[in-house]
Amino acid sequence: MNEFYVIKNNGEKELFDYKKLEMSLKKAGATDDLISRVVSEISLEAKTKQVVSTQDIYRQAFSILKKNQRSIAVRYSLKKAVAELGPTGFPFEKFVAEIFKAEGYETLTDQIVQGKCVPHEVDIIAWKPGELIMVEAKFHTDFNLKSDLKIVLYVKARYDDIFGQEYFYGGEKRKLTEGWVITNTKFSATAIQYGQCQPALKFVGWNYPYDNNLHDMIEKYELIPLTALTTLTTSDKNLFLSKGIILSKNLLNTELLKSVNFDDRKIKSIQDEVNGLCEHCREKFGKK
Repeated sequence: MNEFYVIKNNGEKELFDYKKLEMSLKKAGATDDLISRVVSEISLEAKTKQVVSTQDIYRQAFSILKKNQRSIAVRYSLKKAVAELGPTGFPFEKFVAEIFKAEGYETLTDQIVQGKCVPHEVDIIAWKPGELIMVEAKFHTDFNLKSDLKIVLYVKARYDDIFGQEYFYGGEKRKLTEGWVITNTKFSATAIQYGQCQPALKFVGWNYPYDNNLHDMIEKYELIPLTALTTLTTSDKNLFLSKGIILSKNLLNTELLKSVNFDDRKIKSIQDEVNGLCEHCREKFGKK
């Protein structure tokens, strides 16, 4: 394979690591043959170039996957799809709430709670018997932006004011049991180091911790954001997001698609793609 350099989104230049590409393709579900094909074509394309961008690598890999197996292409693009829930953080908050619902929690978003000293805005509140979790959702459209020590110190100060207070959720009084910080990108090394010293705080990033990170949670519960669908245009996606519709599986509701004047052919193509991505969506949602 040809060696070449890539320019990362932050402007840094480094030698391209084929193993990283292979791992991301494998995680998306690509077969060994398909991985070999993607790697070979990217290597051949880069042969005459000394430097390419990571975005060029992503676009080429996505294009090859889409031609061969659309569902794998969508899973490969999950990180990008979550970043497209912006530019505001509100759809991301709803998306995170869906993860907690899949875990068996009841949830509310965009809440104001009274601390010992001052009121606080809380992005997501989740509860079930014996648990009350409050979540700070840090959303970034730029993959290179990290939640750093300053952010987590601020969040910790807020939770310190909340711990020990009683709140009425789910028909009973509850006290905060855990505070979470969830981001669609990364945490800085010092933020992670600090979090490891705070047992009441839980940090979840795109690939942090190693197990049960945000990517794992999305895959585990098949919570594919509709921004991942290749059968929707950008304006289609924005329309649904403006209506508070976040997940691709919600588009198995035929009446919803008819309400925005999609014809039968487009409805079928969208729902075929959703069913190809989500093994259990049809049995959970059906076609309404």
